[in-house]
Amino acid sequence: MQNNQALPFNKENFKQIFSLQFITVIIISIPSSLVADYFNIPLAWFLGPMLITSLAALMGLKVKMPRLVLSSVLIVLGLYIGNYIDKSLFTQMHQWIWTSLIMLIYIIVSVLIVSKYLQIFSKYERKTSIFSAAPGALGPLMILAEDEKSDLSQVATSHLIRLIIIITIFPFIVDSFYEVENLKVVDEVLSNQNLIHLLLLIISSIILIFLFDKFRIPAALLSGTLVASGFLQITEIASYQISPDIIDYCLLILGSSVGCRFAEKTFGEIGRNALHSFVATFLLVVLGLIAALTAGLIIDKNFFTLLLSYCPGGIYEVAVIAIFFDLDPEFVSFHHIIRLLMILFIVPVMLKIISKKSLI
Repeated sequence: MQNNQALPFNKENFKQIFSLQFITVIIISIPSSLVADYFNIPLAWFLGPMLITSLAALMGLKVKMPRLVLSSVLIVLGLYIGNYIDKSLFTQMHQWIWTSLIMLIYIIVSVLIVSKYLQIFSKYERKTSIFSAAPGALGPLMILAEDEKSDLSQVATSHLIRLIIIITIFPFIVDSFYEVENLKVVDEVLSNQNLIHLLLLIISSIILIFLFDKFRIPAALLSGTLVASGFLQITEIASYQISPDIIDYCLLILGSSVGCRFAEKTFGEIGRNALHSFVATFLLVVLGLIAALTAGLIIDKNFFTLLLSYCPGGIYEVAVIAIFFDLDPEFVSFHHIIRLLMILFIVPVMLKIISKKSLI
């Protein structure tokens, strides 16, 4: 029987929860979170663990994030975002067609411009440059890149450097120019909730996650949970408000999981790709800024919500920024799920066009 990729319930994954590599991650992540929080760094419980774990991984320390732990945290985040979904969402969604069209144009233009830059200045092979230029979807793209015999190290390193840059800088920008409202929920509301509703939400989410993963729908953990919680809350079958206090612990796990991705990287690899990855990130952010400004002419949304929606970061990492700053997490998540679907359609089409041209 083939294991589910989104929720890998097997003996090996359960054992990883008690592994020394994961214990090490927790030991170094908690102090880094507290230090970052002490200095009032925005998104402290995410950025602290991310940076310290990245550094530890690059220095050769054995770190690992168990899939089951990360999957559980992503379900909690999905349920939290699901709190924002209500019937009023349907009155807005007709406008999202146009913002999705802008996303399509943004992706096509981004891949064309950034891949050309990487080919000319970084001397990337053509297919490798396309995989490296795509604004997201690293996991699925790595599989495609391997099939196309592209340089996996260059693709992964480019995406990881971009992710670190985006996720580190963006919270400071928003924190400087946007006043964040306090997201605390009244204790009485949290204490009087029906735990049966929470159980129903979790079970429904897990069922949809399995189905979405089986049919290879991108970001199954987030999209499955959002659909399940959204449907149950809109139909008033079940509703449960996740406490914002839990989010800090989710941020710690998600932040350190980003750092763990550098486990097989070296300072040399990062150094060789740093400059051109920074320029590529700058180009993607500028193009995302243009897309956000264009979308602002169509839809009445906070500018930072739109900017985050067209931000070339990881879907889960961007979602926690939206949650932390209360920037329409459901709107942002929807557009990043759409972005993943579009990238997985556009990149193979571009590769086919390249293959046909090379045969002429």
